Amino acid sequence: MNSYKIDEAQVQSSKFKTMPRLFKYLLKYKKRILGVFALMAIGTTVDLVNPLLTKSAIDNYISVKDITGLIKLILFATGINILAVLAIKLRMFLMAKTSNKVIQDLRQELYDHIQSLDLAFFDSRPSGKILARLIGDTNSLKDIIENAVTTLIPNLISVIAVTVIMFVMNWKLALAALCSLPFLIAGVFLISIKAEKHWKAKRQKSSNMNAFINEDLSGIKIIQSFRAENETDQTFQGLVWDDRKEFIKAVRWCDAFGSWIDLCWSVGTMCLYLCGIMVLGIDNVSIGTYIAFGSYVGMFWQPIMNLSNFYNQFINAASGAERIFEIIDKKATVVSKPDAPLMPQIKGKVDFNKVTFGYTPEVKVLKDVSFSVKEGETIALVGPTGAGKSTIVNLISRFYDIDSGTITIDGKDITQVQLESLRTQMGIMTQENYIFSGTIRENILYGKLDATEEEMLNAAKAVHADDFIRELENGYDTKLTARGGELSNGQRQLVAFARTMLSNPAILILDEATSSIDTKTELQVQKGIANLLKGRTSFVIAHRLSTIQNADRIFVIDHEGIIESGTPKELMAKKGEYYKLRQAQFA
Repeated sequence: MNSYKIDEAQVQSSKFKTMPRLFKYLLKYKKRILGVFALMAIGTTVDLVNPLLTKSAIDNYISVKDITGLIKLILFATGINILAVLAIKLRMFLMAKTSNKVIQDLRQELYDHIQSLDLAFFDSRPSGKILARLIGDTNSLKDIIENAVTTLIPNLISVIAVTVIMFVMNWKLALAALCSLPFLIAGVFLISIKAEKHWKAKRQKSSNMNAFINEDLSGIKIIQSFRAENETDQTFQGLVWDDRKEFIKAVRWCDAFGSWIDLCWSVGTMCLYLCGIMVLGIDNVSIGTYIAFGSYVGMFWQPIMNLSNFYNQFINAASGAERIFEIIDKKATVVSKPDAPLMPQIKGKVDFNKVTFGYTPEVKVLKDVSFSVKEGETIALVGPTGAGKSTIVNLISRFYDIDSGTITIDGKDITQVQLESLRTQMGIMTQENYIFSGTIRENILYGKLDATEEEMLNAAKAVHADDFIRELENGYDTKLTARGGELSNGQRQLVAFARTMLSNPAILILDEATSSIDTKTELQVQKGIANLLKGRTSFVIAHRLSTIQNADRIFVIDHEGIIESGTPKELMAKKGEYYKLRQAQFA
């Protein structure tokens, strides 16, 4: 699934369950919604009264040439219609403001929940597909939330009220005017099934396109280096075409709503006048009644047309809402247990007891791995790529939960303490530490947001980042873009080192942390690392064996576990796998 080439599984959820759940977010603004309802009632009432005023003007004033009464009626009608227009404008303003707040609340909830999910969730899908839900799917809900109040409710009220008025005025004419209603319902049901199918498919294709764009821009340097622009352009064209194709199919089916309603509207209008002339007789119904009925027929079918347009939006938005709630309903698998105590101040003793783990149930990366690390000890992990070195340090930080066995720190099972209190006492450095947009100072302070200026400077000096930072034009206030493109690989790594140093972790994890630093800089950084390692338990993953000669012990990791362990001298004397690795590297 973690690919733009694979469609996400369509969320199987009833839209009539999903949308009420979405509309519950409006309850937070119920006072404002009540005001909208009041304004809506004014506009709807005036719309319903207008045909009656027309009937009264023809039958009671024009037919008897009562000009004075007609003028009074016209002035009254003008006044209430101006009031209705003002009410509509104010209603639209309030509802737009409310719908924007609801979208903001929903997006914030979705973002907060995504941050709480474990790494397995992010491993399973490209970040572009997550962005599609956070931005595109959320934006698609704005109109449906707004129109649910400003379109759905008033049009439903209008349809019901108009139906009642027509039956009160003349039930035979009402039946004739509404004779095509059963055909309308059947047609809408069949069309909606097809439209919903293609709107869901369109969401999938849009998600694939977003995933590709994110992946493509992230790797633009590689694409340009290998002159692969034409290939990626063709891929993008294919994804855009797939998205367009599903959109066109969905729109075609949605357009069928309007055509079908127009046909039913025309049939109903013809039946109205045929019934009036052929059944009731022209003399039995007043001209005002005919005109009023004609207006009410339009007032019946126009809301039906509006409701069909709303239903098109509803189908589209429902597929977006289903995708949003599918993530919100996803439970993180790595969580703190209820009432779990805080992790006490870590001293640094780490124990693995028969730990088995696999990223998938079929393939186990570690099998029955056991080892014990003393407080303050530095452990180096070496071995071939994919052997499980990074997996071991990820499990110590509890980014994943093990399949069996136990991992304890200072004798406490890490699954039995609060997750946040565990991770806040750990520092992790990788070869691709992220640099955020902002100043160098802000990036270092990310390690400890409430650190003093002196603490921040001491951390930078300890890893020898202070020297190059002061040589920059603006020093610590130098502004960086995302990923720190203004700095060299080594400089970015030194900033990340300073950030980790500032956090003062009890357990330190260095995962190929010096791989991006040149040899000269590494000699300086090793002094800072020595200070960083002092007094804390550390796990160092390194392919360059020259960087781990001061480790207390070395674990040689092969597939599924540890095959050798000991001090550097012991392993060299043993002439086993570590000896072979070192000989091969320094040959």
